[in-house]
Amino acid sequence: MALTAQNTVGVTAIHPVPPQMILDQVRAVSSDLGVDAVKIGMLADEGTIEAVVRALGELGEAPTVVDPVMIAESRAVLLDPEAKTALIERVLPIATVATPNLPEARELTGMGESADPAELARAVHALGPRYAVVTGGHSGEGTDFFFDGESVVAIRGPKHPEGATHGSGCTHSSVLAAHLALGMEPLEAARAARAIAAEAVAAGMRELGVGAGPVDALRVSRRRPDAGGGGDGD
Repeated sequence: MALTAQNTVGVTAIHPVPPQMILDQVRAVSSDLGVDAVKIGMLADEGTIEAVVRALGELGEAPTVVDPVMIAESRAVLLDPEAKTALIERVLPIATVATPNLPEARELTGMGESADPAELARAVHALGPRYAVVTGGHSGEGTDFFFDGESVVAIRGPKHPEGATHGSGCTHSSVLAAHLALGMEPLEAARAARAIAAEAVAAGMRELGVGAGPVDALRVSRRRPDAGGGGDGD
């Protein structure tokens, strides 16, 4: 819940949205359209977190996916220390699914580089979310690890090192939330999110900018007139 100035290279400025505006936005949507699922991304500061927690309380039972955006693809830190504590204490315990990547899982749990992803998934779950998914984009194999409080499930799939990764975590958590909204069980939603995020990376636009190019979940690049196929897309 913040405005950022960023490009493919990095984040240069962050401006949190006023807490009242967050509440007004949520109330406007929920009063008209209803809410079948919630996806939470970058929270920036304590005021934002308090507003989000209040808004979630007003929404009721909608499943909530928390992507604890703490470290950008460029390695920029996106969450101040006080907000990190509030995220752990106030937001994760009311989340349906938390989806940190490996660096974020280590930051949240305080576990070091020696902790394997399965251990991290258990440790993230212990912070309060009903389910935890540690995404594997920063690992060699790209395997996600899902934990429901009883069993760890490895969610494997193709990894595309030649693709573009800017926005891959946001895509994963958004897809997961959308599939929960459709009534899918969390593990199956996590599998769908892994597959679609990987496809978005593979189709990503590496030619844009000089950093990690953006993912292309909607296959926008294929609909350009110069992309072949007359711009009709798939």
